[in-house]
Order: sequence, then C-alpha cells, then structure tokens
Amino acid sequence: MTFESSHTRYRNRVAAGVVAVLLVVTACSSTKEPEYADRPVDDLYNDAMDNMDKKQYEQAAKLFDEVERQHPYSTWAVRSQVMAAFAHYQANEYDDCVLSADRFIELNPAHQDVAYAYYLKGLCYYERISTVDRDQEMTEMARRTFEELIARFPESQYSRDARIKLDLTIDHLAGKEMDIGRYYLRQKFYLAAINRFKNVVDRYQTTTHVPEALLRLTEAYTALGLNSEARKTASVLGYNFPDSEWYADAYGLVGGGQEPERKSWYRLW
Repeated sequence: MTFESSHTRYRNRVAAGVVAVLLVVTACSSTKEPEYADRPVDDLYNDAMDNMDKKQYEQAAKLFDEVERQHPYSTWAVRSQVMAAFAHYQANEYDDCVLSADRFIELNPAHQDVAYAYYLKGLCYYERISTVDRDQEMTEMARRTFEELIARFPESQYSRDARIKLDLTIDHLAGKEMDIGRYYLRQKFYLAAINRFKNVVDRYQTTTHVPEALLRLTEAYTALGLNSEARKTASVLGYNFPDSEWYADAYGLVGGGQEPERKSWYRLW
C-alpha cells in the first residue's frame, strides 16, 4: 500500500467523522424548544386553553408563562399565573406547581383565587405522602399548607375539602409516631417509646391512634415497674374508649383489678 493511498483513506475517515459530528450537532439543535414570537395576549391565552382542553398540560403551562412574559401588566397575566400552576399540577409537575402557586400568592395576596392557589399547593404535597415507614416531610408540608388555607379562608369551598384532607394528614403523622414508638417498644427502649406515645396522646388527640397509644404507654410503664402510671393510663383508656379492644388488653395488663374510675377526660401530663 502506498503512502498516498493510506493518506487518502485517513483523510476520508476524518471527513466521515466530521460529517457524523455535524449530523449529531444538527440533530441536537433541532430538539431545542421553540422560541415564542410576540403574539397578541388573547391569542396566547386561548392557545394555552386549547392545549388544556387537549390535555397537553406541559405545553399549556409554557404558554401561560409566555402570556405573563409578553404581557406582564395585563389582566390576562394574573389569570395565567394561577392557570400555569393548575397546568403543572395536571402534568404531575408538583414542584413547578408549588413554585407557580407561591408566586401567584406573593404577587396577588388579595386576589379571589388565592385560596385556590393554596389548595393546589396543598394537593401537591398531599399526593406525595408516603407510607408511615418513610420520611414524612410531604405530610408535614401538606398539614401546614391546609392549616394556612383554612385559617385565612375559613368559608372557602376549598377549605371544606382541605379540612377533610387535613384530618387524614394529621392521622398519618400520628401513625408515624406510633410506628417509631412500636419500634422502640420492641427494642425495649421504654423511655423513648413513652415519649412517642405521649406525643400521640398530647398532639393528636382526635386521631384513631390514641387508644393504641394509651395501651402501649401502659405496656411501657408496666415494663419499667411504674405500676401507678400504668393503672392511671389504663383508667384514661377505659373511660374514653370502653369498648376498644385496646382497653381489654390494658385492663388485663394492670392485673384485672378495680375497674377504671369514670372521670371526665383529663390529660396525663
């Protein structure tokens, strides 16, 4: 093989590589998101709404954002802010929805749709609540958001549904405390378990977990030899939840002695 033919083949390979790179660059550049040209505000908004109707929520959110970018001082811009949040929510883009909702609340604190923005924000946290054996950051954020919505707009239609979801959220947080408390109880870390179960009784008195928390407290006190505290806890359980399966267990645990006194509810601590 001559030097010239070898050089020719090398040059051809280099040329082919350059062409391949150019093709890749061209393909990548063709995937760039299109830039929106200036358009009348009603055209942009209607186009965004059309995308909503077609369930093309990501595209709709971009168009609503474009309404605000091109026409920031129009009434359409305010509408688009909350609609962008809704579009992000529909697309399951929860973080983007929260950002849009927060921005709308900050810029339009007296707007009639602020309650709805809080509600959307709360839903974004609520729908990401995990099981009690996982981190409960989303649960806590949902609780705070729904509480703020209810406090600021108690008569709002969104507050009515938020109250239901708030009850479920609080019950879930109590469930997390119970899960940790049971773990400590199994490991015989009785003081740590007592703190968790006390927390359920003190902070989450309206939840479904209180009867079991009182039983587990009775168990922990009994294990530590604190029989007086165990009997007092069983008494509270018996008065407030006499038909509970947990009371039957607690009553047997403290020796099956005198029935709990029928006193009014009192706090243990």
